[in-house]
Amino acid sequence: MVLFNYILMCLIFGTTFLSIKVGVDAGAPPFFSAGIRFLMAGSILFLWMVSRGKAKFSLLLRKEMLLTGTGLTFATFAALYWSEQYLSSGIAAVLSATGPLMVLLLQSCINRQKLSVSSLVGCLTGFSGVVLLLLPGILGTSFSKLWIIGCIAILLSELFYSAGAVYSSRVIQRFQGISPIALNAAQMMYGGAMLLFLSLFTEKVHMKSILTTSAILSLLYLIIAGSMVAHTIFYWLVAKTNPVFPATWLYISPLIALCLGAVLYHEPITLLSVIGGIIIIIGTIMVNINNLKHLIGRRTKESNL
Repeated sequence: MVLFNYILMCLIFGTTFLSIKVGVDAGAPPFFSAGIRFLMAGSILFLWMVSRGKAKFSLLLRKEMLLTGTGLTFATFAALYWSEQYLSSGIAAVLSATGPLMVLLLQSCINRQKLSVSSLVGCLTGFSGVVLLLLPGILGTSFSKLWIIGCIAILLSELFYSAGAVYSSRVIQRFQGISPIALNAAQMMYGGAMLLFLSLFTEKVHMKSILTTSAILSLLYLIIAGSMVAHTIFYWLVAKTNPVFPATWLYISPLIALCLGAVLYHEPITLLSVIGGIIIIIGTIMVNINNLKHLIGRRTKESNL
């Protein structure tokens, strides 16, 4: 059951980037689409947790939910949705995989700790992969400033994601009596509300573009599968295994997204981009090599008992 849910989670997370691209290309305003997605998904999950007695409405009044929602949802997905107007879903997914690298760098700065050799090499490897990934767009004959800005926006958004991730780990410890699913739902609600507020001042929402078949199916998939099912499976896996194992989806899903975008949506892909994407994933694995060794050792020990 654990393996099945893990594979399902990786597949869902790997398809969300293409689903975002489909919705944006259909004409759905990016900030509005993202806001509706997270506000609705967060509200449904939160009400479900309240009905089960695992959360209280007073949780929504805590500033921690606002701050976490700002980093993990608002800043991260505002940039991702906007950028996918100009980037392929595969490139967006691979660039998003730099999040763990930035989490490590931020943690080392906060704790004033020197990076281990494997972590330092992993960071350098990962960011060299970013350079390779960007080279085809920079050197190509159809150079686009918006393409470059989109790439930079996603990389900057991962800085906000890393800040939100580091802060949320402390929030979870602070609210140990509350389910992580409820905490995640609350921050999604705040992030979604902020995205809608941003849309109010920056976008013109036309009902015709929102009510197209592609836009509706994209939104429903992202709400139900991307934000509710996948995240619930993630926290279920955390409870059944440990925090490290479920997070390894970050090594698999970006490559799934890259392949799906090329095969199903005919997105342009170059050999250099593929190599850059693989190098980014390798760098991310190297950064987390100690945690992965601990996980493998623990699983081996458990299987021998």
